[in-house]
Amino acid sequence: MSLSNHPKAYGSAAVALAFTAGILITLGFKDLYPDLEYRYQHKRRPSQARPGDRRRSSFFWGPPLQLEDHESQPASPGHQPEEGKPGEGIEACIGNTPLIEIQSLSKATGRIILAKAEFLNGAGNSPKDRVALNMIREAEKEGLLVPHRGDTIYEGTVGSTGISLATLARAKGYKSHICMPDDQAFEKSDLLHHLGATVERVAVAPITSPDHFVNLARRRAEDHTKNATDGSRGFFANQFESEANWHAHLKATGPEIWKQTDGDLDAFVAGAGTGGTISGVARYLKLEAKAGAVKVVLADPQGSGLFNKIKHGVMYSNTEREGTRRRQQVDSMVEGVGINRITENFEAGRDLIDDAVKVTDEQACRMARWLVENDGIFVGSSSSVNCVAAVVTAMGLPEGSRVVTMLCDSGTRHLSKFWKKIKEMGLEDEEATDLFAELGISES
Repeated sequence: MSLSNHPKAYGSAAVALAFTAGILITLGFKDLYPDLEYRYQHKRRPSQARPGDRRRSSFFWGPPLQLEDHESQPASPGHQPEEGKPGEGIEACIGNTPLIEIQSLSKATGRIILAKAEFLNGAGNSPKDRVALNMIREAEKEGLLVPHRGDTIYEGTVGSTGISLATLARAKGYKSHICMPDDQAFEKSDLLHHLGATVERVAVAPITSPDHFVNLARRRAEDHTKNATDGSRGFFANQFESEANWHAHLKATGPEIWKQTDGDLDAFVAGAGTGGTISGVARYLKLEAKAGAVKVVLADPQGSGLFNKIKHGVMYSNTEREGTRRRQQVDSMVEGVGINRITENFEAGRDLIDDAVKVTDEQACRMARWLVENDGIFVGSSSSVNCVAAVVTAMGLPEGSRVVTMLCDSGTRHLSKFWKKIKEMGLEDEEATDLFAELGISES
């Protein structure tokens, strides 16, 4: 019987042919576009797949293609040189800091404690290098800063951001004017002077006061622009509220951590001063990398209200009761983290923070000394707060879990205050052997 005698057979044959072709195309689709498979695998838990997994060969498309994944590489905040090539200025020293294991903390907890060595950023030696560079770049894009016009960068800071801004200002053709509270370590203001910045140490005042160091810096910038006769401008960096702050960590710090851990981490722990670091990294991990299972934990010093905001939804600290507060910002000797207001940077990631750990000044001091004695790591107060919180967080996770935190700056910026207190406590004259006893926390 001929098909020509049955026209309907033509349609049936065509449908069968199309169905068969569809199956063949479907089977080969992901092999034709292997990056789609990679994206799928990359979003799964690291125990199921690794970014280095190779595509299997295919009957339809031959041996696996070797692709380079440019999209997953962290966006460097500086002009990072190619390996073996010279960089372009101090900016090339910012970003891509090492992620190191703090071995004594890993051994004590039975979990892997990793720390981003942000004190190795090469301009101001802190994570604020990333922020300062991004704020300057964004201001240049908007025409608010023009190199060698006589423009001055103004900022209110407890130290680290000012140091980063002062260093980069000189490198990029600007002046800097830094306002800071007079209760900060003198090493910071001395360094700022040596970097060529104008420094105003002002009395501690609440943020509602026009004389608060941040409000003063804003006013100085406005006065500069208004009264300048040479065409120069005053630029208020505004680190607490500028989106360029958390964007710097979204674009670089978060991707670096994800790459350095191969996506295998269970918690990220960080303090908040401006809130840019914890918000930017949290947004990358949970929204960009789709790692919703990663626990983001705030490390907060005593006297700061952020712990209670995360835990209870209310900004309150018992040291804020009338007649009990020794200072206006945060009732703690810790510098760089802790605050009693919600900044725009902190708000950008607040809903992504899962938990908070309160750290006392004594715990911070004991952790700092422990790190020197056991790991040869010499850091400041905010790094110590982060490490205490990382230990507490780790003990709430299964054995073998991986916790990442931040080492912000060197202890050399904290000699006259934080490390002086450690010496007064007698911690340099005794050798600690039990981490949990030192911190006053239970192993369970």
